[in-house]
Amino acid sequence: MRKSYFQTVFLLIISLQTFAQSNYTVASIPFQPYSGSLPVLSTSDDMCSGLINLPFSFDFYGTVYNQFVVSTNGYIDFRSTSANSFSPWSINMTIPNASFPVKNAILGCYHDMNNSDAQGTVNYGVYGTAPYRKFIVSFYNNSHFSCNATAKSSFQMILHETSNLIDVQLINKQICSSWNNGNAVIGLINSTGTLGIAAPGRNTGAWTTLNEGWRFSRPGYLNVYSFVKCDANTNGVEEFNLQVVQNDLSPSNPSAITLYLTQADAQAQVNPISSLMYTNISNPQTIYASGNGVIKQVILSAIDCSIDNDNDTVSTDLEDANNDTNLANDDTDADGIPNYLDNDDDGDYVLTSLEYVFNRSATTTILDTDSDSIPNYLDNDDGDGVLTYLEDYNDDGDPSNDDTNSNGTPDYLEFAVALGLEGNSINNVINLFPNPTSEVLNIDNKTNEIVSNVSIYSISGALIKEVKSTNSIESISVSDLQTGIYFVKLSINDEVKNYKFIKK
Repeated sequence: MRKSYFQTVFLLIISLQTFAQSNYTVASIPFQPYSGSLPVLSTSDDMCSGLINLPFSFDFYGTVYNQFVVSTNGYIDFRSTSANSFSPWSINMTIPNASFPVKNAILGCYHDMNNSDAQGTVNYGVYGTAPYRKFIVSFYNNSHFSCNATAKSSFQMILHETSNLIDVQLINKQICSSWNNGNAVIGLINSTGTLGIAAPGRNTGAWTTLNEGWRFSRPGYLNVYSFVKCDANTNGVEEFNLQVVQNDLSPSNPSAITLYLTQADAQAQVNPISSLMYTNISNPQTIYASGNGVIKQVILSAIDCSIDNDNDTVSTDLEDANNDTNLANDDTDADGIPNYLDNDDDGDYVLTSLEYVFNRSATTTILDTDSDSIPNYLDNDDGDGVLTYLEDYNDDGDPSNDDTNSNGTPDYLEFAVALGLEGNSINNVINLFPNPTSEVLNIDNKTNEIVSNVSIYSISGALIKEVKSTNSIESISVSDLQTGIYFVKLSINDEVKNYKFIKK
């Protein structure tokens, strides 16, 4: 499979509790499919499989499930009554709709397929270690009904343990316009059909796509804020700076958050915790944050940082990338797994343990190949504009063994491989500083050109902030951004230049 390191064991020592919500949202995510040897489901036309056991509990529209069935028409159905039964194939309405033919389902790519010709496969499997496992259902090269020889579909549905995230990866979805109007849909629908959401441009209709990813989630899917701190004396007692909680829960107005010892006090708005420097009385301990119309559980945990929890060679205390003492709010690649539990902190498909040091015998040397002030193990690009996972040119799931020019340096660490040149004059005379920064990002522009537009994007590609000016922009405030890695695009005349920085 593409993530070839799933066998690495996470040593997990915190417990996260999920809370049911139904307000799903959908967002585009990078195309990162999984592949490998998986159990194969038998397929026939318009049928649902028998019950498949999930290795973890999964919350879907507020109900927790441990089983589901897979339809040969491209969806996961949480209704046990659908096992070994007929799967509807005719789709003529958009979602949500109480009359939609399928209910309580993840519509990975629901359309009329017929793999009875056995040209394709339907596979499933579980990867990773609790409580961050992923259950993958993969359709590969499945024929469309009535267009068996000319139209195929390959896609995947990924269910995430603990976070209850749902990903859909579209590898190659073709179209059979002569049957059922070519209709297909990607989305979710609840047990009554009254709630549903489709990916943009992917509600019921005729469309085709390649290399596309979508993530369905619920805002605040964990109605819990975790504050995990190193336990200096390994006695389970630490002093927690609750200002960190306020900053994370309300970045623009931290004082809007008030902390309470009990949920009843939070609801009544009485007996607030008087000091922001709070020593826990149990480990873990739950307190409550109230503000902006929401009450959220705050779990305080003190852990033994001498244990390398993710076995990535980075000392646990050094995984506090933003240096705010909370290990749980550092998630460089925004995959829902904190860095101290993640053995690929930047999500580039190269193990952190391989990126953390330049020389395996020199364990104190941290490599920053592109000199952008972001160490390689937190950086998913070597400065050439091509994400590391896309530099897996031999397609074996491991970018670290690709060296197309045979010079001994992996391609994902070599700027010249992607661009075919050794550098760029504008890139070399424009720098961003300080990096990392907490307040202001300055632009050191040694060219005679005007920086007319600055756009800041999250690591997932969402536009976060933009500044335009007829005069050259020299700085931009980032104090309102949450901690993490961001991409910066600078517009200079007709050119666009890409940079990265860390907000701490």
